[in-house]
Amino acid sequence: MVVGTADAGDLELIEVTERALEAGIAAAVPGNKTGDISYAIGSIAREAGLTVNLEFGGHGVGRTMHGDPHIPNAGRPGRGFPLKPGLVLAIEPWFMRGTDRLRVDPDGWTLRSADGSRGAHSEHTIAVTSDQPIVLTRNRATGGQAA
Repeated sequence: MVVGTADAGDLELIEVTERALEAGIAAAVPGNKTGDISYAIGSIAREAGLTVNLEFGGHGVGRTMHGDPHIPNAGRPGRGFPLKPGLVLAIEPWFMRGTDRLRVDPDGWTLRSADGSRGAHSEHTIAVTSDQPIVLTRNRATGGQAA
């Protein structure tokens, strides 16, 4: 979903963010660690010259919606929490054109880039299985777009 009117740069930012989401999902296999997901996402951002806020990112989903482990949108492969079958994760790349700093609106929920630059966020919830991740939020009726 685009908020406001998207220009060509906005559409490219969205496309890069969605590619990073798919790269992060592909890295969510047993034997990898959360850092492998983070690295896959961050590599896409770096190649595109985009900035990444490391405070916010993906997370575990379990008894609470935003649980451990935290999955930053850039990181080092081979580091972090080990991925095992049964683990449910939200993978959430969020890239910005300008600063990596954020500000919180008075509602306490809405986040914006501190310099007012445009950003894009994409998210899926996945289950780590014994062979490949299952995307739990992929809407098959819309050709794979988020539900």
